Amino acid sequence: MLASTPAVRTSATLAAVILAALLLAGCGQDDDPSVATTSAAPTSAVPSSATPTAPAPTATATPSASASTTPVDQEITVTIAKRRVDPPTGRITVSKGKLIRITVTSDVSDELHVHGYDVGARLPAGTPGSVEFRADQTGLFEVETHDSELVLFQLVVR
Repeated sequence: MLASTPAVRTSATLAAVILAALLLAGCGQDDDPSVATTSAAPTSAVPSSATPTAPAPTATATPSASASTTPVDQEITVTIAKRRVDPPTGRITVSKGKLIRITVTSDVSDELHVHGYDVGARLPAGTPGSVEFRADQTGLFEVETHDSELVLFQLVVR
């Protein structure tokens, strides 16, 4: 029978604390493949003499074409200026099964996130960022920014 020594107990406790800290460490959306850059062309990837022929696709919960060409059932547009959300924070109701596009323009760089659907987009300052997804889950879902921690609206899917 092995005796439990103080060193073994300390190592096990330390490992448990580290594991708990890793599990509780924020939302971690930067590593999430559902977080995509907006449709703006990257400045370092496009030579100054070249012009892109189509915008890059935005984050989607289901495969689809680029947000600029995909017909959607409901489009929601939000603007953030000086930490004020326009239209003001409230609830927006959509029908289950509809294709939704949320476009946000912020005056500061941030990240858009739709809870429950786990889709998001980076929001470079002054450049619209969009997410597109099929509203296939019923419930109440917060749509927020990560860095400024603003609730943009609550999405109600019925």
